[in-house]
Amino acid sequence: MIQDAADLVEALERFRTSEATVAVVLRIDSPGGAVAPSQEIYDEVQRVREGGKPVFASLGNVAASGGYYVASAANKILADPGTITGSIGAIMSVPYYAPLADKLGISEETVKSGRYKDTGHPLRKLTPEERTLLQGMVDDVLGQFIEAVAHGRNMTPAQVRALADGRIFSGTQALAAGLVDQLGGLESATREAWSEAKQPGEPRVWRVRLRRLPWLLQLVGETLLPAARETAGGLFFLYRGPSPQ
Repeated sequence: MIQDAADLVEALERFRTSEATVAVVLRIDSPGGAVAPSQEIYDEVQRVREGGKPVFASLGNVAASGGYYVASAANKILADPGTITGSIGAIMSVPYYAPLADKLGISEETVKSGRYKDTGHPLRKLTPEERTLLQGMVDDVLGQFIEAVAHGRNMTPAQVRALADGRIFSGTQALAAGLVDQLGGLESATREAWSEAKQPGEPRVWRVRLRRLPWLLQLVGETLLPAARETAGGLFFLYRGPSPQ
């Protein structure tokens, strides 16, 4: 999941300012995640492009929602035929625990400064006014997603909006829909980027892996923390569904 952009933005900034770097291949294997970090990575990819260095996105097993948001900033997108991608949309989960609280004898009184201050409180249902307020936020962020993809892919907002109902695509379907440029894996993306940078011979590649937690903490983070974040409520560019095995 995309939860923080700092490490990747820092790496992209180094590539952008390094004279030794002629192109960047961004390998994406993510169902998406938080909205703001996805937007920060997108913006940095755009800055690398504007600096004259081509950026190619290589889509892995899943590159959906926020993962596709980031990819759409690249000069060219390559996906495997069976990649899961697309899922253009925004989602907000609001927990509701009142039935469980009633069984446990738990209640709460709230003193608030304004009518919307406790919107999404887990011990009561949303009011119609609150639902309208949150739907407006989701729609606004969806509009930002559509504009970003339209800008990065040289499409019209209307073309993107027609695909922005949250549906997923295989790599082959995404190619037909204009969401990716060609089919191929990481090696193909690397060669394409090398050629786009007008470099002779075989690609000379410097692979950078972001800092990772110890494997046990990483496993816990990938399985429990995303669910905990959603349970707590939040706004996400996130695909929630099965992955190909």
